[in-house]
Amino acid sequence: MANITVDGKVIMAQDGALLIEELLANNINIPHFCYHPSLGKDGNCRMCMVEIEGQKRPQIACDTPIKDGMIIRTKGANIDRVKRSMLELELINHPIDCPICDQAGECELQNYYMDVGLYDSRLSTPKVHGQKRVDLGANVVLDQERCVLCTRCVRFTKNITKTNELGVLSRADHSVITTFPNNPLHNPYAMNIVDLCPVGALTSKDFRFKQRVWFLKSQEAICDRCARGCSIFVDHHKEKYKDEMIYRYRPRFNDKVNGYFICDVGRLSYTKENDNRNFHPHIRGKISEYEYAEGKLLRLIKRHLSKTLILLSSTLSLEEMVRLQKLTKLYGMKLSGYEEGNNDESFGDTFLKCNDLSPNARSFKVLGINSTKESFREDLSAVDFVLLVGRKDTALVQQSGFDKSLAMLCAYCPSASDELELLLPIASHTARAGTFINNDGFVQYSKCAITHNSEHKTLLELLGTILGDNIFTCKDVWDEELVAFDTLAGIDYHALQNTSLKIVL
Repeated sequence: MANITVDGKVIMAQDGALLIEELLANNINIPHFCYHPSLGKDGNCRMCMVEIEGQKRPQIACDTPIKDGMIIRTKGANIDRVKRSMLELELINHPIDCPICDQAGECELQNYYMDVGLYDSRLSTPKVHGQKRVDLGANVVLDQERCVLCTRCVRFTKNITKTNELGVLSRADHSVITTFPNNPLHNPYAMNIVDLCPVGALTSKDFRFKQRVWFLKSQEAICDRCARGCSIFVDHHKEKYKDEMIYRYRPRFNDKVNGYFICDVGRLSYTKENDNRNFHPHIRGKISEYEYAEGKLLRLIKRHLSKTLILLSSTLSLEEMVRLQKLTKLYGMKLSGYEEGNNDESFGDTFLKCNDLSPNARSFKVLGINSTKESFREDLSAVDFVLLVGRKDTALVQQSGFDKSLAMLCAYCPSASDELELLLPIASHTARAGTFINNDGFVQYSKCAITHNSEHKTLLELLGTILGDNIFTCKDVWDEELVAFDTLAGIDYHALQNTSLKIVL
């Protein structure tokens, strides 16, 4: 370790580490465009200039290794003048079109511009114009005039995806980011360059002009598209007289699971949360009131009891699974986690995407829930009533020859419901909190619980009513039931809110 002095304050830093990394780690604001923790240094934007005592001229923090005893100034008349000049160079050909830019409110150039206070242009010559609305492919649009040539996007396709679709064309003030001929963006992580772009040069076709970012509220969640369980932000907004809408998923940094990135498929999977959300309960194919349908569920369970099979989905949270397990033990029901079609060999890769599409199948093993085909068929032959929970397809049961009573609790509108004795909607993934275990054994908590206008209850609320024990929240489930499992011993519910904890499966 090394002791360094920054703006008169002594801090302890890693000897030999990049200065910019230690400054940012200590919450010291240092302007930068080209540096990114996942991409490393590049040194082309020169925005991170600092004064170092003993050096003749300012140095860039992204390429300066720390030495013990360094005295650094990030503020002051001299260094502020240098930063002001560098920012003025960045703005020479920039269109300054913040009012119509999707990045407005999240733009680093905008923030630095307001900090410096450089409001009057000294430019007397025309700006150099670039192409607008350039379709790069893979849902990404480029505005060349806004680009600050930080090359984060180029380095992402070169070093992270290794697909090399992007490069810098031409020289001097005519330099632009572009794709190589006949090679549009085609990698499954391409939309991450929209997040990496510090300005509004790269925007998402999907989110473009949909909503202003300062209206959006963000909640932390876990992506349920595959078994990786990437950490994400869910950005949502409720307009007047309308229901809450989700506008995008963004990657949330998690060094244990997904780093700074998510795949494009997971990023765009938010659409299912908005589609078919407001479908109604059905009893024998006819629309019913939610309260009456809830009573119908209770009557069906009491009518069949030990002749009931609960077939649950791997999309359910750990808390929901253990509560269903308690219900089956209480009334002597059967419980199965058998699923088909959750493995897609064409989906996975060596980065983040998994062939296993089940977001929480590891919880079956932790709780001791049988998910084999043999056990499922044996249980199915011994019951008169099957309750599908978290699923929206009855094909598996019907193809197995079962022709008796069927009911379904699901968050997304199924393709058909006429054959169901009861269809009861429940809160979807982003409308209820819960714990998930990914394919590497990391236990992660999804905090997102967006309130909608719909009357759909969470599964925990329904089970709390059926069991009559007043356990309705995830914390209650952890305190009362999950602490009894040896695999989860030592996991603190409150610690789980802020980190991913590894268990042995």
